Amino acid sequence: IVDTDIATETSEMTKMNILQQAGVSILAQANQTPQLALSLLG
Repeated sequence: IVDTDIATETSEMTKMNILQQAGVSILAQANQTPQLALSLLG
């Protein structure tokens, strides 16, 4: 039972880490877009 719980929690943690990294990546790209627009105008 303990091994199953550890495997489940590890899987859940890995999934959350991937989602967090994806979120950070999306935010970083969204943050670069206005800067790109300003550099094209300037």
